[in-house]
Amino acid sequence: MSASVRFFARKIFPLIADIEIRGDVSRIPKGGYMIAANHLGRLDSLVVYYVIDNDDLIHPLTDKYKKFWWARIVAWWLNVTWLTRGQADMKAIREFITRLKNGGVMVITPEGTRSKTATLLQGEPGVIYIASSAGTPIMPVALTGTEDAVVVARLKKFQRLKITITVSGEMYAPPEIKSVKGAERDALLRSAVDEVMCRIASMLPESYRGYYKDFPRVRELEEAQRRQK
Repeated sequence: MSASVRFFARKIFPLIADIEIRGDVSRIPKGGYMIAANHLGRLDSLVVYYVIDNDDLIHPLTDKYKKFWWARIVAWWLNVTWLTRGQADMKAIREFITRLKNGGVMVITPEGTRSKTATLLQGEPGVIYIASSAGTPIMPVALTGTEDAVVVARLKKFQRLKITITVSGEMYAPPEIKSVKGAERDALLRSAVDEVMCRIASMLPESYRGYYKDFPRVRELEEAQRRQK
């Protein structure tokens, strides 16, 4: 199934979109890591296939979409794992951890839902829990141009989409959480997911940064990126 999705993403998708990749994708490992990206629209997952070469892509999707026939078709095509909405779905989480340990690549949006304003929402700590439990690093990725409203408007006018995929220069290693409990662990998870989100924010234009636009850490990362150029 992944092969057909990858074919579409790399052969068909470019026919309707100009896709700019920023960052050194040659440093992306084959597997055993997590991609954390901002969530702008329904094309986000498909865009990932443009740069990733792995047959075990792990796609979580909330079960609220099961009521839509088109969502069920897309879910079948992408081989998604359904998540029970509003609760910690431990069965799905255990599957994610096992597949990551076995070399899979998990594609996740820490915000948990599409941003209606196209700006970053506060990240949820579940991404850190899964990555830490699996012992896998996280690669922050920033997307622009995949907003649903922008995609529809441009396609209606037969205009090509303008999409950017910015890949972080380094992986983020999540903290060890097994040895901490209660409020201390909650604080650790929050700090870690904010770090991932700040890394995403630093690769986005300011107008996309939303909740994280005034975080000092974003400026620090942005300055570090400038020095590396």
